[in-house]
Amino acid sequence: MVIRLFNRHSMIVCVFLLAIVVAVTMAVNFNRSPNLKTSVAKSPRPNEACATSSAAESVAQVTGNESEMRAVWVPYLSLNMSRDDDKSEQAFLNKFNTIINNAKKCGMNTLIVQVRPFADALYKSSYFPWSHVVGGTQGVNPGYDPLADMVKASHQAGLKIQAWVNPLRIQVSNTPSILAVGNVYNTWKKDNAKADWVVDFGDGKYFNPAYGGVRRFVADGVKEIAQNYDVDGIQFDDYFYPTQDAAFDRTAYSAYCESAKKTGTPMNLSDWRQANVSAMVSLVYQEIKSVNPSLPFGIAPQGNVQNDLAMGANVTEWCSATGYVDYICPQLYVNFENPVLPFDTAAKAWRQLVTNKKVKLYYGLAVYKAGSDADSGTWKTSSGILASQVEYGRETTCDGFMFYSCDYLVGDQTKQEVQNVVEALGRSP
Repeated sequence: MVIRLFNRHSMIVCVFLLAIVVAVTMAVNFNRSPNLKTSVAKSPRPNEACATSSAAESVAQVTGNESEMRAVWVPYLSLNMSRDDDKSEQAFLNKFNTIINNAKKCGMNTLIVQVRPFADALYKSSYFPWSHVVGGTQGVNPGYDPLADMVKASHQAGLKIQAWVNPLRIQVSNTPSILAVGNVYNTWKKDNAKADWVVDFGDGKYFNPAYGGVRRFVADGVKEIAQNYDVDGIQFDDYFYPTQDAAFDRTAYSAYCESAKKTGTPMNLSDWRQANVSAMVSLVYQEIKSVNPSLPFGIAPQGNVQNDLAMGANVTEWCSATGYVDYICPQLYVNFENPVLPFDTAAKAWRQLVTNKKVKLYYGLAVYKAGSDADSGTWKTSSGILASQVEYGRETTCDGFMFYSCDYLVGDQTKQEVQNVVEALGRSP
């Protein structure tokens, strides 16, 4: 976006102002090019990643720009009370308020909070047992409603909050260690008609979206959130089919093929899985809109489109057709030097993929990699990578950014990157 700084009232004034602009530009020496790794000057208060005076000014500038999404993901591990001695409501609120304060210092305007990580709930649900995250053991009532508290606290702080849901995961690597007696995995496994609705595969347990009853169950569970809580959006993450192995859903696919052959040619396994997931996504979208037509529903898929398709996530369809999502937020957890999928290449590809003008495009950025040894140490070559990604994202006219995760907004590893990206967010898009 080009901002016109002055009008040509007279040649003298024009030349004078131009000279000032050139001088300031040379002094600041900020390079917008994502391929040039130029660092912004370090903070005079290095122990406070988001609390420098310049960053504070940036936050003040971006607060009023509600059109740009500036969200941070809050994973269930950041809310985990299961290992804490004090599992009280106040202890939970203290933990969540710290997250709020850090997010506000860094100029965020939205929290994406994981409220259903393992077919369980951080809220009162008619479909899912209480999560071990708040009760210590799945199915144990913590004695308060965490989501209700988080919605209230977020709104009081001037932040929006979206409910982040994992639609198909039940248990992975023995987490949670115990499934509640009332968990549908246990009840469906005992029902011959529904035994294949859930699948044991590898070290995990998952819902099988091949069945209409499963898709309805997932959609009703999301609708419940929209009905009972004043959330500002609902988001699915990138976990759909956990494998490409045909053994995962062989029974269901065989039944489908047998039926489809009677009237035509069956879809191949990959296309069939994509159709199953898309049917689930569409149903979820419909149920959310039946409660509140203006409540956004979005998905945060992997940044690699081919990986998404392999997992059953037909992001091409979701980004072009109406009735699936209100926004898409690919997790572009790469930098400009990534040899497989450089950030600029991925960002351009997603910009071109979103052809439905009603679908907003956000970029998911990897704060957790900043200053780390990830990707052969390329995240240590500059302290302005995330800031450059913000600038590049704005050049591609994306609608905002989501940062993973809240825990990395503070800390020595990421403090310089975070300061620089806060300052970048403060510059008008």
